[in-house]
Amino acid sequence: MSLNRPLRFCMITTFYPPYNFGGDGIYVQRLANALAERGHHVTVIHSIDAYRLQARRDPEPSYADHPNVTAHGLASSSPLLSALVTQQTGVPFVHAARIKEILAQGFDVIHYHNVSLVGGAQVLTYGNGIKLYTMHEYWLVCQTHVLFRDNRAACTEPRCLQCSLVYRRPPQWWRYGNFLRSAARHVNAFLAPSRFCRDAHRQRGFDAPIEHLPFFIPSADLAPRNESTPPYFLFVGRLEKLKGLQTLFPVFQNYSRAKLLVAGTGTYEDELHRLAGGSPNIQFLGRITGEELSALQRNAIALIVPSLAYEVFPMVLLEAFRQQTPVLARNLGALPELIGDSGGGLVYDDDTALIAGVNRLVENSSYRQELGMRGYAAYQRDWTTEAHLQYYFAVIERFRNQL
Repeated sequence: MSLNRPLRFCMITTFYPPYNFGGDGIYVQRLANALAERGHHVTVIHSIDAYRLQARRDPEPSYADHPNVTAHGLASSSPLLSALVTQQTGVPFVHAARIKEILAQGFDVIHYHNVSLVGGAQVLTYGNGIKLYTMHEYWLVCQTHVLFRDNRAACTEPRCLQCSLVYRRPPQWWRYGNFLRSAARHVNAFLAPSRFCRDAHRQRGFDAPIEHLPFFIPSADLAPRNESTPPYFLFVGRLEKLKGLQTLFPVFQNYSRAKLLVAGTGTYEDELHRLAGGSPNIQFLGRITGEELSALQRNAIALIVPSLAYEVFPMVLLEAFRQQTPVLARNLGALPELIGDSGGGLVYDDDTALIAGVNRLVENSSYRQELGMRGYAAYQRDWTTEAHLQYYFAVIERFRNQL
């Protein structure tokens, strides 16, 4: 295989826009289209069944892929049966034949992403070519994907059976044998977006080869700066308990120097409205457009990331850095790693440190600007499309002689 010719890629992922909920599908689409724009051919296999099971409706049409991208959405007459069988067995019984048929077309690179409901562990054994797997979450070592034990706190001591019952998910008995370990041997390299993610997998016994490959976001123009905007801090993300938004309310409900703006929706949204207590200092914006988000990030004092679970690599940090906006993040998971690598923000361990960070950023505009510029420089150096693809192709080059 020569990297001097257009390559054939196959991306296998549970979610892909518009049949998508979070950052994993967005990353896959960005990567697929970045490759396509450079002359490569990309096929995407994703699960419409999994999306319909959770959304219970079809999505609105969205961004059109490059002509070199072909998406195959797997759909059946019974999304529940399709997803449940895969979840319980680790095998894509309903769609196995179709997946094998697509892979039989022949690909230079098969790149797996979140495969939990599109093919389970078994799909790692399908097809031939260089095989990569991006660790968007912790599915390889955690049935609930998020290492958030009992839906209460970051997991430090596994109690997997109890935790699955708390999340109301049937236990995956196939995890207790050698099935996943055997399937993982078919993958040349697992790609960890953060060093924390890599180390968390290793500490939990996942001993396959792991490469560190951070995520990326495309370049964009700076949004206009509006100096007359009243001061505010910004939260962006899914409104779920593990994202920790509720921990900010005691600080901001009566904070007179800046508001807290909240962009996003989720299953915990009603409870968050209740916990906010109708405070005029906490404003829920709901779902917003990309253009609106850029403007909000550009004009915020800082982005706040208060996650209670181990984030793998939240791209919302890169979006803030791209707008020269600093980040104030909990000292947990990959967050301190990204803050440390960029110099673009502050971390906190408790409410006292959170309040101190908030006050420091409110009071010192030159310090805010310095942090914002550090984050912006780190983004331009490490987290652009070109930086990502350079390392991505270096990984492919390393394994090409194994075919």
